[in-house]
Amino acid sequence: MAQHNPGPQHQQWGPGRPQQPMPPAPPKKSGAGKIIGFGCLGVVAFFVVIGVIGAALGAGGDENAAKPPASSAPKEPGGEEGKGKGEEKPREEPEEEAPAPIRITAETTDFRPTILTNGEEHTSVLVTVVNNSAEKVDVNPLYFDVTAADGSKYDVELAADERQIDTVELAKGEKVTGTVTVKGKIEPKTVTFTNGLFGDSVRADVG
Repeated sequence: MAQHNPGPQHQQWGPGRPQQPMPPAPPKKSGAGKIIGFGCLGVVAFFVVIGVIGAALGAGGDENAAKPPASSAPKEPGGEEGKGKGEEKPREEPEEEAPAPIRITAETTDFRPTILTNGEEHTSVLVTVVNNSAEKVDVNPLYFDVTAADGSKYDVELAADERQIDTVELAKGEKVTGTVTVKGKIEPKTVTFTNGLFGDSVRADVG
């Protein structure tokens, strides 16, 4: 008997039930996609870290740049450095002059005659001699002369006034006071003292 090859078998559905297609399976994510995703995140994180470090370094550099070097001083108009507008120059104290080696002072005084004047008129001047030098100074009434207001010069009369200046030798820092007297009634203006016969002369106004 001849066998017949049956045709393709079709699934039979029940009456009234339409044929529903099978839902497609979800695509599988490949491992390469995951690696690429993580790689992108790593690059982004790397640039973020670099940006943070750069910002920190930039802030530090700005702070250091804002501070002027310690050795530099601001310049004021006029070209002078380190001088504020309100600063004043230190006042220079005047240097003290060294005292003169010999100093004399003179002032008017009354005449006190001795018995040797015989009633004649005289004029006396009270003088003080101070030795400021390291050398000794010889004082003698004959080492003085008196100049009047009219310019006339008078020699000293010895033993005329009872307070006549002594003949002494002054060491450094010593002084002597006494009168020098001239004959006549005059208006004394200056007194001149000579240190020895050939020494330096010192003049003082009569006060």
